[in-house]
Amino acid sequence: MTTDLSSSFKAYDVRGIVGESITAESVRATGAAFVDVLGLAGSGVVVGGDMRPSSPEFVAAFAEGATRRGADVTVIGSISTDELYFACGTLDCAGATFTASHNPAAYNGIKMAKAGAVPVSSDTGLYEIRDTAQGYLDSGEIPAAERQGTVSERDVLGDYARYLRSLVDLSGIRPLKVVVDAGNGMAGLTTPAVLGDTLLPALPLEIEPLYFELDGTFPNHPANPLEPANLVDLQNAVREHGADIGLAFDGDADRCFVVDQNGDPVSPSAVAAIVAEREIARAQAGGEEHPVVIHNLITSKAVPELIEANGGRAVRTRVGHSFIKAVMASEHAVFGGEHSAHYYFKDFFNADTGMLAAMHVLAALGEQDAPLSELMDRYDPYTASGEINSEIEDKAAAVDRVRAHFAAEDPAVTVEDMDGTTFTHPEQGWWFNLRPSNTEPFLRLNVEAPDSATMETVRDTVLRIVREG
Repeated sequence: MTTDLSSSFKAYDVRGIVGESITAESVRATGAAFVDVLGLAGSGVVVGGDMRPSSPEFVAAFAEGATRRGADVTVIGSISTDELYFACGTLDCAGATFTASHNPAAYNGIKMAKAGAVPVSSDTGLYEIRDTAQGYLDSGEIPAAERQGTVSERDVLGDYARYLRSLVDLSGIRPLKVVVDAGNGMAGLTTPAVLGDTLLPALPLEIEPLYFELDGTFPNHPANPLEPANLVDLQNAVREHGADIGLAFDGDADRCFVVDQNGDPVSPSAVAAIVAEREIARAQAGGEEHPVVIHNLITSKAVPELIEANGGRAVRTRVGHSFIKAVMASEHAVFGGEHSAHYYFKDFFNADTGMLAAMHVLAALGEQDAPLSELMDRYDPYTASGEINSEIEDKAAAVDRVRAHFAAEDPAVTVEDMDGTTFTHPEQGWWFNLRPSNTEPFLRLNVEAPDSATMETVRDTVLRIVREG
């Protein structure tokens, strides 16, 4: 019985349970299909993987399928996802990495990119790869190309570290004590290389490591800093060590979360704002008059306000990395930020990298004397609810109830349908977004207001209406 790939191929990547929806056989077929669909016979392909126990086997299987169809594979070993983008960008070749990001230990998956780190998604070939691979699985055979490819190895960690340091110079900042929670994920490998002195000269950073041992069984806590419970160890360590800042990475280290010297979480929108300000200034220094910065519609309105105040141009887009990357390219944007702590850089092939965002925050903190909490106050002037999920069977009906309520109660409220439904009160300064999950029975609510009392009133009103049905 062959594996049905329809359950593991998502809109942006592949993700499934090892031994069930993702197997060595399905990965081998996917490697072959990757070469066929993208026309990579005779070209180079880079392949790596994260610290999950199944990743080495899957890397080998993907390489076997890809070389059988005529690609020359370079295995780049244990990597973070942004190392894949670096390799695809600097080597100008397509590639794949095996990771399930923040998902539990039973999972693994594949993130794929074309040459130049252009993403492979449902709109750009991912489903064609799925269907071609399914055909190979169903037939039980992957035909050999007339010229089969070769396999070689290459370590890209040093080049990756040097490249990031060339984008943000931390050598002249004041000394900082930094706690980094790698969550037993790939930041345990990349942090010492980029921020430490294992490969490059020491920076004025004292790194206090938490869970740097690469272990895809996640023995300490899930590598998902979006969940507040997974930040507790970092928060305690920052306070215990008297650190200036704390950084937490997810499993494949493409996302970074920040806590201040008190252990309080810093909003990803505030991080996006501070990086946007720095990237706008850098672009302007290079002669660009109105640098474009991308943000999704759930980031704080402080982000577009700050972009405009600094002479940039804010462009809003839907949630999701393939949308962000596409608009980054079409608008020639210098930076893009999402509320989920994905940060995208023109100088990093329009791809997302948590480490580069962290370096910008370290630079901003280290270039002045104030503590992080004080520095971030100007970037986080509003009060947000965070994302609240309601399990609702009829999500559309719930949104209609909210729409009817505000139409009757307050005609000043405007409504916009883009990636869910956004309600805005221009006079009172609050907004909220209701967005249905595509994969779960959840309706997601995000609220922002000028103060806590207003935010709580709006939040509680919306939740009551949503859940009353």
